[in-house]
Amino acid sequence: MAWKIAQSSLLTNLYIAPGNAGTSSVGTNIELNISDFKAVKKAVVERNIQLVVVGPEIPLVEGIVDFFRADKALSKVGIIGPDKVAAQLEGSKDFAKRFMQKYNIPTAKYSTFTKATLKEGQHFLTTLKAPYVLKADGLAAGKGVLIIQDLKEAQEALKGLLDGQFGEASLKVVIEEFLKGVELSVFIITDGDAYKILPVAKDYKRIGEGDTGPNTGGMGAISPVPFATPEFIDKVDAQVIIPTIKGLKAEGIKYNGFIFFGLIKVGNEPYVIEYNCRMGDPETEVVMPRIKSDFLNVLDGVAHGTLSEHHIETDPRAAATVMLVSKGYPEAYEKGKEIKGLKEVADSIVFHAGTKQGKDKVVSNGGRVIAVTSYGSGIFEALDTSYESIDLIHYSGKTFRKDIGKDMAKYLAKA
Repeated sequence: MAWKIAQSSLLTNLYIAPGNAGTSSVGTNIELNISDFKAVKKAVVERNIQLVVVGPEIPLVEGIVDFFRADKALSKVGIIGPDKVAAQLEGSKDFAKRFMQKYNIPTAKYSTFTKATLKEGQHFLTTLKAPYVLKADGLAAGKGVLIIQDLKEAQEALKGLLDGQFGEASLKVVIEEFLKGVELSVFIITDGDAYKILPVAKDYKRIGEGDTGPNTGGMGAISPVPFATPEFIDKVDAQVIIPTIKGLKAEGIKYNGFIFFGLIKVGNEPYVIEYNCRMGDPETEVVMPRIKSDFLNVLDGVAHGTLSEHHIETDPRAAATVMLVSKGYPEAYEKGKEIKGLKEVADSIVFHAGTKQGKDKVVSNGGRVIAVTSYGSGIFEALDTSYESIDLIHYSGKTFRKDIGKDMAKYLAKA
């Protein structure tokens, strides 16, 4: 997002908090704990910042937007993100499911349980067919969803979750029916009235090839999505997006910012798996490169309620991202590995994730280290370029999936 905003002719200064080795090439990094709202205020006031884009979910769920709106010195500052109540669309699975039910938004059948209703929850599982889907109600860093084949194991897992496996996040658990289909990511940006659909993407969550192994924050993404035909996106718009926007207004919620719809296409029908109240990784790395419009101009329209006057132009080229991660991720992994070859990459965009600028070198500083994004006339051409660029980047324990997007061949063959 910093890379995209930095291209705007409207920009004077761009600050990124806390930033990484990559963001320092497009703006100024600020060492900041973004959950410390007073420290955020100090940075905004001292630097005369006029627009704040909230990237991650935790400050949104903790109420940073409410903090800005209630503070005299900050009330004139534009802020992109939903308030605390609206952020429950991501912050509470139970809130999101009740919202979808109330406004007839297609989603899997479900029920919510607490420690006091453990027995009812275990019985509810017997009424479902395997596999069983259990979701911690609160934020669990992308690890709070369990998909289990065996009934007894699912009943035990429910007990473990309600006993606090994810702390407060799993004091409530949503159990839902398993939907079989193919997943995709649809993002919109809204000022609470108007909204714009951003380029559609598909990400790959599991660590192993062939979609095996544990879930991660995302191992790669593609855009456009071959099976997301214009007719299908029209259905998403009519059955999911419009009822969501209308539902938020009916609840008296003023929603400024991004909404991510994690969708599954069952047959030819869209169902919502989850909402996020922000852009998601690694889809942002294929969505942003496909936006041709001045993105800061669009964000300004969101902040000032004039989004309807803006048009978002999409690059006709495909974009594909492959994530380089640390060995051992998503479990225990090592940090501090020197990354070489970044300057050799000429045909792709290198987006830094878990990196840090050392004295005279860039080192790994997280599980997901670097996203390599490329353009192409189609997704396979874009993927080929990303994989060629990956061969130029080296660090100890470099791990990545070699099969991103391969499952899309069948849809392209049909087309």
